[in-house]
Amino acid sequence: MTKAELINAVADRTGLSKKDSEKAVGAVMDVITEALVEGDKVALVGFGTFETKTRNERQGVNPVTKQPMTIAAATVPAFKAGKALKDAVAKK
Repeated sequence: MTKAELINAVADRTGLSKKDSEKAVGAVMDVITEALVEGDKVALVGFGTFETKTRNERQGVNPVTKQPMTIAAATVPAFKAGKALKDAVAKK
């Protein structure tokens, strides 16, 4: 499902216009992004939790030159599905 399809689905389910649905979907994404940037966790009970995780510096191999290289440490977003979401997908 693309963002446009998500906006259309929200509009259909809520009765909001597509323009209002686009604002709502965009606002939710912006709020989650801002929270993660600040290092906060966003927990949506039954759906899941968005959080950041830190990857340590590690050794890798350049696929072109086959030379060893150091991959820098990084902070990355992560999502952990909640029980209700897991159960819904499993019953599919």
